[in-house]
Amino acid sequence: MRFIDTHTHIYLPEFDNDRDEVIERAVSMGVSCMLLPNIDLESAGPMLESVNRYPGICYPMLGLHPTSVKEDYDSQLTELESMFLKHEFVAIGEIGIDLYWDKTFIKEQIIAFRRQVAFGIEHQLPVVVHSRDSFSEVFSVLNEFRGTGMRGVLHAFTGTDEDAKMALKLGFVLGIGGIVTFKNSGLDKAVKTAGPENIILETDSPYLAPVPHRGRRNESSYIYLINKKLAETFGISEEEMATIACSNSAALFNLTNLYEE
Repeated sequence: MRFIDTHTHIYLPEFDNDRDEVIERAVSMGVSCMLLPNIDLESAGPMLESVNRYPGICYPMLGLHPTSVKEDYDSQLTELESMFLKHEFVAIGEIGIDLYWDKTFIKEQIIAFRRQVAFGIEHQLPVVVHSRDSFSEVFSVLNEFRGTGMRGVLHAFTGTDEDAKMALKLGFVLGIGGIVTFKNSGLDKAVKTAGPENIILETDSPYLAPVPHRGRRNESSYIYLINKKLAETFGISEEEMATIACSNSAALFNLTNLYEE
């Protein structure tokens, strides 16, 4: 089986002591491609270093994470956008709205989110959307861009089946990670509503490790556990689930030249 981990923060300090080994384990488990979401200006350098260190495996995204949106969001976005001319990016992300940790900058988060979605559309790139405790606000912004060619993924999806239906109406797929393996996660109904043709796999490592690694550092080699749970949910083979997810990912992120069935 082959996998594409569509969301991993392999460049973070949690991997500084064994990054090479983590990459090797992932490749040995069939992970042919790892997509790296950016967080802010500070993370862009380490992210691009990882991309350069592992060519053909790691690919970068460009974005300002909602929890990094502060008073200086405008200047941060301007500087990040200037990087677009110097590097090849597969998506605009990780962007969105997060109302779980702090609502102080909700107004700025919405403005930054709207600007980054528009930037993605302008450059014909998918957007990778973070929507923690903010589905209503996220959908409100995304609805403004209906019919513009917008496409993307709701990363770390934890919504209801109604949220899944709304995401599909907007032309989005669902990014499913380790949470789907948690007991009583409640994701089964939403996942079944979406169907395998609207799902991509992600680890969000080093966060949200799937069972039986829950509570410990996550890594891309664990993606097979997410795939296994989804295959069980849909009543299909693990091989079929992996093939469908890879095909979905390749299509969304324009990786068709890198992935062939």
